[in-house]
Amino acid sequence: MSDPSDKLAYFQAITGLEDSDLCVEILTAHGWDLELAISSFTTPENHTPPPPDNHAAGTSSTVSDAGGASQFVSRSGSPPNAAAAPGLVWRVITLPISVISGGLGLISGAIGLGMWAAGGVLSYSLGMIGLGPGRGGEGSARLVSVSAVATEAMEFVASFERDYGTRGPNFVSEGFMEALQRSRNSFKLLFVYLHSPDHPDTPSFCERTLCSEALAAYINENFVSWGGSIRASEGFKMSNSLKASRFPFCAAVMAATNQRIVLLQQVEGPRSPEEMLSVLNRVVEESASVLVSARLEAEERRNNIRLREEQDAAYRAALEADRARENQRREEQERLEREAAEAERKLKEEEEAREREAREAAEREAERARIRQEKALALGAEPEKGPDVTRVLVRFPAGERKERRFHSTTTIQSLYDYVDSLGCLDVDDYSLVSNFPRVVYGPEMANLNLKEAGLHPQASLFVELNS
Repeated sequence: MSDPSDKLAYFQAITGLEDSDLCVEILTAHGWDLELAISSFTTPENHTPPPPDNHAAGTSSTVSDAGGASQFVSRSGSPPNAAAAPGLVWRVITLPISVISGGLGLISGAIGLGMWAAGGVLSYSLGMIGLGPGRGGEGSARLVSVSAVATEAMEFVASFERDYGTRGPNFVSEGFMEALQRSRNSFKLLFVYLHSPDHPDTPSFCERTLCSEALAAYINENFVSWGGSIRASEGFKMSNSLKASRFPFCAAVMAATNQRIVLLQQVEGPRSPEEMLSVLNRVVEESASVLVSARLEAEERRNNIRLREEQDAAYRAALEADRARENQRREEQERLEREAAEAERKLKEEEEAREREAREAAEREAERARIRQEKALALGAEPEKGPDVTRVLVRFPAGERKERRFHSTTTIQSLYDYVDSLGCLDVDDYSLVSNFPRVVYGPEMANLNLKEAGLHPQASLFVELNS
């Protein structure tokens, strides 16, 4: 990666610094060696503790901006040191750069609702990109991972309780950034205690002050407590970041927005429980309005979120109801269309059936007419009266009477053909019957002539329909 702009973008992505001019100065100070610049920015060095500062504990504000320079402002507004402040690059480089790797976030860690454990994230990021060893084959010191930070915190809590019992503040067993986030979520200040095991004032301060029942109860009620030993990585980095010059060291800090953290109060050197209570009570009173405002804003945000969720739910319900009504309307329309199509189909089928039936009836009628005509032609002309001529009277069920003369040698079948040719019946299954005596001239007598059947010289027959 030889392009300076690529190196600059890569350096900003790893360190989280947004000030491009500052990044350029840091890279220039390291000869634009990307690995060396990142290593110096993230690796803890053997910093010697700053010279003791004999100033008394007082209320001061420190706002750490994205450039990493911490400015302490006293109540009177004058800086604690009259010497001119060093250049920005010098302050970033000589400030404990481990702030980034350790998780304080005074330089580039995101402070606020979206804050992150800078040390753990950077360690994971460098591991993912496979950052190799630095110059001379020496690998860059590994960053403190989130799990290691939590391990250090748990070790401190266990050591403190082993040496001084459980009467002290309820120190959280997690890294500084997690403790800061916990305090922000619970709308409390963060009480920070930096433990120096070798300092002569440490045992008495812990036993008489921190383990004071009144002070511990007050801290547990109004603060989230975090402690760390300066022998551990994060405790050492915190001592450099907060510029601790005397021990025991206590501080009250508060998470702020826009990637800033506010140092509200620091207390250096031994103090009595009463002095600590007075200092912390003043800090709590002065910060109460800010915490209440933050709590109200968070509650308002939650209410707004809940309101939006309720509105979204109502909108989704209304939309679902509209969809259901639309589906119902579409289904009803489809049902009506199906019923109309079915009715039209049935009507068409009925019409076709009627046409077919009429056509078949016409065909049957035409066939009967043809048969009647054929049978009428087969009968021939009606003979004149004579001794060999038989007069036959036929009565139909409706009362109609037909009479005709036939030769005596005409068969019974010819009488049936005669009745068929008249077209007075709509059925074909019938019999010719005489009453006195009753004789049915059925198919078995069809070939007998009229004389043989006893119908000569005249006969009266009835048409009897067969059921």
